[in-house]
Amino acid sequence: MADDGFAHTVNREAEKGRVEFYGRANQQHLAPLWRVLGNLVLEQPKSPCVPAIWKWGDVRPYLMEACKIITAEEAERRVLVLENPGMPGESRITRSLFAGMQIILPGEVAPAHRHVASALRFVIEGKNAYTAVSGERTMMAPGDFVITPSWTWHDHGNLSQEPMVWLDGLDMHLVNLMDAGFRDGYPDKTHPVTRPEGAADAEFAYNLLPVDYKPGSQTTPIFNYPYARSREALAKMAKFHPLDACFGHKMKFVNPIDGGWAMPTISTWMQLLPKGFTSMPYRSTDGVVFVCVEGSGKTRVGDQVLDWGPHDVWTVPSWQFCEHEASSDAVLFSFSDRVTQEKLDFWREQRGNA
Repeated sequence: MADDGFAHTVNREAEKGRVEFYGRANQQHLAPLWRVLGNLVLEQPKSPCVPAIWKWGDVRPYLMEACKIITAEEAERRVLVLENPGMPGESRITRSLFAGMQIILPGEVAPAHRHVASALRFVIEGKNAYTAVSGERTMMAPGDFVITPSWTWHDHGNLSQEPMVWLDGLDMHLVNLMDAGFRDGYPDKTHPVTRPEGAADAEFAYNLLPVDYKPGSQTTPIFNYPYARSREALAKMAKFHPLDACFGHKMKFVNPIDGGWAMPTISTWMQLLPKGFTSMPYRSTDGVVFVCVEGSGKTRVGDQVLDWGPHDVWTVPSWQFCEHEASSDAVLFSFSDRVTQEKLDFWREQRGNA
């Protein structure tokens, strides 16, 4: 039977006599489920996403050129979207997530605004630029994982003498699917700074909490996870913890309040792949975005091989087997919508292709 959306039980010959009925039903905005059931209730995930890689050496020149044609203020956010080739024009890197490379030049400010969509920033290049969230600034360095929680005022500024580039990841497509999106612009270029730099770190990053603390959000109260700490944790774990056959040494970013994921809609990880490590085939229902922080290697997705090095970004679509191979010690950052799928009892994985 052709894979055209019909329920497998439908008698195709009998369908010829039902055309007039369908026409009348359509006038009442009614449609027969049995003609589309196969496209709605799938036997397994069928994503329009395709495996894709954005090589840093190819992307960076376009970022620099963008700086010549538009200011950060005019653009509001000077970002080049990483569009999955399977969904051109949709501003999606996976079906549910957005990703883009943002750049600000020395002295520039990306003006303050807020929106329902939650955002992550993963720093690619530069230092001594900041993100300000709810009145507190944090300085950023390569490999840092920075969070902007839902509906919080935020702006970015570059105090250095070099361009600053980071990868943005947002859940805006999940928000828009629910028709829950709001956005608001702040009247001034920047939001007032009301807390000293490092305040959130002091309150929440040392296995201690203020005695009167009451969570006001599902997002971690820590909004900068510095790469120096992440890298140190991976290095120490690698000395005693067994390698996982699918992931090498992999750790997830967590909310210190409850030990759950750092963000309520986006899962985030950092992993170390030792030189020569080749992972077991693995697939899961969450499409995953990877960033190489250091090292080099390749990822096999189906019959495609994606060769990667520092600052390259690539994506593995939902329910497609992938294998990682490290040609040197490599560190990868990754994110997906796994936490959302887990909350809805959707998420599924398969280790090995047996």
